[in-house]
Amino acid sequence: MNVSISQSTKKPRVLSWQAVFSLITFVFMYLPILVLAFYSFNQSPYSATWQGFTLDWYRHLFSDERILLALKNSLIVAFSAVGISAVLGTLMAVGLARYQFPGKALYRGISYLPLIIPDIAIAVATLVFLAAFAIPLSIWTIIAVHIVFCLAYVGLVVSSRLTNLNPHLEEAALDLGATPVQAFTKVLLPQLMPGIIAGCLLAFVLSLDDFLIATFTASSGASTLPMEIFSRIRTGVKPDINALSVILILVSAIIAFVAELIRASSEKNSH
Repeated sequence: MNVSISQSTKKPRVLSWQAVFSLITFVFMYLPILVLAFYSFNQSPYSATWQGFTLDWYRHLFSDERILLALKNSLIVAFSAVGISAVLGTLMAVGLARYQFPGKALYRGISYLPLIIPDIAIAVATLVFLAAFAIPLSIWTIIAVHIVFCLAYVGLVVSSRLTNLNPHLEEAALDLGATPVQAFTKVLLPQLMPGIIAGCLLAFVLSLDDFLIATFTASSGASTLPMEIFSRIRTGVKPDINALSVILILVSAIIAFVAELIRASSEKNSH
């Protein structure tokens, strides 16, 4: 009886420490974002002093030609890399899950290496490769290297979706007279679509936010949005950069939230 009483008295203390630790963690993670958003509405051109509320910095972004050009380049890179990765990543995941071939384990390990290799290693290796074959840097070299890591993320998400699917549905379609292509497009692909969309959204956010790899593989006239932001903060963080950062955070959070909803609903439907 005494043991149970002592245990019950310790529980609130443990819970209080958990609450304090959680609060410190959330403050450490999200307080800088709140401060950033607060100063993006600052009327002063200097972030350290508050002079009043204004939306001029957000309006200024849409008339800044360099920002718009960098945004255009980032969107071209992201949409191109994600579009190609969606096709190749889906085919890769299906091939690894449904077929047996020599060297399958080795190929699987190599395919997902970009998930664990540091970005700096990928950037340096790509730059050395391009220099060895005298390939000029451009926006297309950024797209090519973004396909490498986007492909791994799309393939990983689609593979996780494949593990929850019934493989006998394709066999039933083939027994009923469907061709392998028809079984893939009409039976397997609709079931994989939530995973494909979630993987594409995740890869899009990663491609849009990439700075290190793009810096090593971009030409002088093909700056992406993160590169443009970095070039401007060298002289100090201004409210227009704060406003741009807030917009990027909101867009990334919305895309990630939609991807998680799609993934969670697909898993729920599969069960």
